[in-house]
Amino acid sequence: MERSMRLFETETHGGRAAYRLHAVTVAAGILLLLYYRATRVPAAGEGRAAWLGMLAAELWYAAYWVVTQSVRWSPVRRRPFIDRLAARHGERLPCVDIFVCTADPYSEPPSLVVSTILSLMAYNYPPEKLSVYLSHDGGSILTFYGMWEASLFAKHWLPFCKRYNIEPRSPAAYFSESDGHQELCNPKEWSLIKDMFDKMTERIDTVVMSGKVPEEIKASHKGFYEWNQEITSKNHQPIVQILIDSKDQNAVDNEGKVLPTLVYMAREKRPQHHHNFKAGAMNALIRVSSVISNSPIIMNVDCDMYSNNNDAVRDALCFFLDEEMGHKIGFVQYPQNYYNLSKNNIYGNSLHVINEVEMGGMDSLGGPMYIGTGCFHRREILCGRKFTEDYQEDWNAGIKDKLQESIDETEEKAKSLAACTYEHGTQWGDEIGVKYGCVVEDVNTGLAIHCRGWDSVYNNPKRPAFMGVGPTTLAQTILQHKRWSEGIFSIFLSKYNVFLFAHGKTKLRHQMGYHIYGLWAPNSLATLYYVIIPSLALLKGTSLFPEITSPWIAPFVYVFCVKNMYSLYEALLSGDTLKGWWNGQRMWLVKRITSYLFGVLDNLRKLLGLSKINFVVTPKVSDEDESKRYEQEIMEFGSSDPEYVIIAAIALLNLVCLMGGLSKVMKGGWNVHLDALFPQLILCGMLVITSIPFYEAMFLRKDKGRIPFPVTLASIGFVMLALLAKIV
Repeated sequence: MERSMRLFETETHGGRAAYRLHAVTVAAGILLLLYYRATRVPAAGEGRAAWLGMLAAELWYAAYWVVTQSVRWSPVRRRPFIDRLAARHGERLPCVDIFVCTADPYSEPPSLVVSTILSLMAYNYPPEKLSVYLSHDGGSILTFYGMWEASLFAKHWLPFCKRYNIEPRSPAAYFSESDGHQELCNPKEWSLIKDMFDKMTERIDTVVMSGKVPEEIKASHKGFYEWNQEITSKNHQPIVQILIDSKDQNAVDNEGKVLPTLVYMAREKRPQHHHNFKAGAMNALIRVSSVISNSPIIMNVDCDMYSNNNDAVRDALCFFLDEEMGHKIGFVQYPQNYYNLSKNNIYGNSLHVINEVEMGGMDSLGGPMYIGTGCFHRREILCGRKFTEDYQEDWNAGIKDKLQESIDETEEKAKSLAACTYEHGTQWGDEIGVKYGCVVEDVNTGLAIHCRGWDSVYNNPKRPAFMGVGPTTLAQTILQHKRWSEGIFSIFLSKYNVFLFAHGKTKLRHQMGYHIYGLWAPNSLATLYYVIIPSLALLKGTSLFPEITSPWIAPFVYVFCVKNMYSLYEALLSGDTLKGWWNGQRMWLVKRITSYLFGVLDNLRKLLGLSKINFVVTPKVSDEDESKRYEQEIMEFGSSDPEYVIIAAIALLNLVCLMGGLSKVMKGGWNVHLDALFPQLILCGMLVITSIPFYEAMFLRKDKGRIPFPVTLASIGFVMLALLAKIV
């Protein structure tokens, strides 16, 4: 078929020749820097140990820089054509199952989950071909109540969305932008729908606060009687409730049009059986959906990530249904975007460079990794199918009119597939389904798919397909990155190490792309060394860099300046502000000395058998004061977490060392010491400037988000110990 009729096109990023010249010059600078470091080792007793440590840290940084170049050499963009899809297939499109996972009604409020569910039900897609499933690992009646409310409100919300073609179709997001949309609708109808949504949200929040569902509401649906006083979040029977069945002639909205299928599932939990966290929930959904809808395409999102683009499903199908390349594509990954970022990205959570640069780079090498949300899979690849050139998908697969049993019979069959003992003695979690044994099960699963011969595709439309809730406190950010870095580093240390597991199955550069994130955690060790040792050496008067008048200072200055200038260029090009980039640099430092450090330590503890895998959900809520400080871009501390002691101690250490170093230089005469110590003064000074918000939180702020006095006291103690130890 002619190229013009392809369902998608692939475009290469511009400016690659200039970038490659830049990369070559930086590589030359790094080699010169390492040559200098290796050939100028001082004598014993003159800072040799510190010098060799600097060499080791710089070797690590050099190796990691090479790894990061793998995805920047030839990144691509994809452009789907849904008009061609419509011309070729009309409404003869495959059925799609949508999976949403949630765990706790207090960390992930049902009112938030409900808006996500409603946005997914309202896609521009034949509703009889959509089935939305919620897996609730907490097994709470409160979340089921929210789903029941959603099933009623959907009868009004879906026709309203389609009548006025509104975006976004999350009612919470839509009505928060009310003034910008109201004139596009009938004002009376707009007010009526908004009032219905506000009252529904109030009812859901009231039930959550009270912790129980009123008896008169329980009588409205048989599903409420699945719960009794003995049920807990970790000990309950399997629960499957089909709230809307699109095959039921009565399952229609208030205009008489079919509604998508809506299903609630809480897989069985027993204390004596490991439930394998989100991976176990996903596998239960795969099995449960197989007896209800069995769609050939499965899409999954996190419970806080609402649909922001009505055509995301059709966009994804442009890749799967393309006649030239579609048969090779195993999954289509969308970026993870947040709608609640502060103006200047105070906690560095935007992921802009990852979304705009790195994922597109992986796409040119075999495809992006599976990031666990915003992803469309073929059902068969999640069930372990290997790629073959003659593979042909049956897009008509799915359970439609042939289903004869009643809803009750279907639910009972589905419950047996959600039992905690169902997987015993099977390949689920290994060769079939989402993989077990890691808190970032998505990365392992995507890697296995790539190693079975499938490609993946990264689609980053101008209007983001999904918008989620990003961390709004420092504690939430540190927790999220600790989980990510710990999980991906555990893959590096396991049999799934990409260089070993994917050897001969994927390109070397593709394997390196995976390790950009797999090596986040060990980056903490080199970073800790670089933010502590040069500063202590400055205080002692020991030079660890070439003199400022030496020609050997040139590669150090060049690599530092050019690398940071290019980092700024990437950030600005990806949508960050200048201040946002600076905040991102600070947060990379914070994450490396906290989240990633604890990721290393936790992996060591697991290797020694001192701890087990644990999955901690990042809270999606903050109190009113925290939210206000977040909007004002004031960093949130407020507790005595050990991570804050590390941050405060390193900030204070660099302040003391800078003051001490300047004092030594001035007392000894500028000409005597400045040449030798100037690079360390600059490094220490930049760390001090970066740490200004930490000094404010320790000594100037009076609000509840400041660094508590015990943390400041402990950090002062650690600084004194470091100074007394004379470790340089």
